[in-house]
Formats: sequence, C-alpha cells, structure tokens
Amino acid sequence: MTELWDGLVTALKLIISLDPEVMEIAARSLAISVTATLLASVICLPLGSLIHFKRFTGKRTLINLIQTFYSVPTVVVGLFVFLLFSRAGPLGGLNLLFTPTAMVIGQMILIAPVLLGLTISALSGVDKAIPETARSLGAGDFQTVGVVFKEARFAVMAAILLAFGRAISEVGLALMVGGNINGFTRVFTTAISLETSKGDIELAIALGIILILIALIINIVLNRIQQR
Repeated sequence: MTELWDGLVTALKLIISLDPEVMEIAARSLAISVTATLLASVICLPLGSLIHFKRFTGKRTLINLIQTFYSVPTVVVGLFVFLLFSRAGPLGGLNLLFTPTAMVIGQMILIAPVLLGLTISALSGVDKAIPETARSLGAGDFQTVGVVFKEARFAVMAAILLAFGRAISEVGLALMVGGNINGFTRVFTTAISLETSKGDIELAIALGIILILIALIINIVLNRIQQR
C-alpha cells in the first residue's frame, strides 16, 4: 500500500511539474487521436447521412453490419492495418508501418463504425415532420440535410466524442502498427503498458491519471450535450 501511495504522489509531481516525457506522450496521444477523429468525421458524417436519406436494397442489413463492428477488437483492426502496410502488403511501398500516420489510419478504421452508426441513429431520431416541412417550403436536398443535421447536432457531437474516447483509449492497434517507439509513436496506453512491465509505476500512474482525466472531461461534455 505504501508503494502505491508513493507512486501516486510521485505521479502527481510529474504532472504538476509538467514533466517533459509525460507532456510529450500526452501531446502525441492527443494529436494522433484528434487527427483520426476529425478525418473520420469528415468521411463518416456525410456517408452516414447518405445511408440514412437514401433508400436502397439491403439498407437494414448494412446498418446491422455497421453496428456489429462497434465492438470490433482493436487487435483485429491492428492486424488488418499491419498486413496492409507491411512490406508484403499491397501498400507496403509507402513505408508507413510503425509511424504515427499508420496509427491515425488504424484509429480511423476503428472508430468509423461508431461514427457511421451513431450518425445514422442521430438522424433517425429527428422528427419526420421536420424534413417534410423543409421540402414543402421549397428546400432542396442539401438544405433539407442541413436542417436535419441542425436538429441532430447534439447527438452527432456526442457520437464524435464517443469515437474520440474509443480512439485514445485503445492499446492493441497502437502496439501493432505503431511499435511503441520512444519519442515517435509512444502514446498513453502503450507507455502505461511498457512502464508497468518495467516497474516504473510512477510514470505509468501519471499517464493513467491524465487518461482518466480525459475520460472524465469527455463524460462531462457528453452529459452536458445530453441535457441540451
């Protein structure tokens, strides 16, 4: 118990003093996950709206498939990205394996089903009378989509935050395609795993506290969004 308390005190000192190693890992983790979330949002929000508004055969099956991938194991996505960018893979010539770029791509693939599915759910929750009223008033397709998105904006924002939370907290994918290289691809989760195995509990606890604080902030923002 004494070791745990000492480790917690030391960890707090590392955070308060803005320890360079801790801040470097934190900045890299946030940069990779924020980039992945933004890029995935740019792709998935329009695609989710397209799936929602268009009628086509197999639509229900496609939505069920998307929802199935909500809980896809991160190591499975990591394996897919590893094979894609390995030297024997179709994109091996790009030399992206064990780089932050590969981690961003992996996280984008990981959170894409969450963004797609929750965007479709958010748009489906909008009163059917709203798009009908917009069309009756002369709104075009893009204007109608804009009106529906405005009504569903809080649910869409919640989807983006949930996707970011899944991205920053995953570990399997980061290890497989990032390699946990110090000063280059080491992030919160991989650093915590490594430092714990090395016995450097103080640094592991410090990173864990920051990760928990990020999760707390996300939860608070989500609650505020739900209240709205």
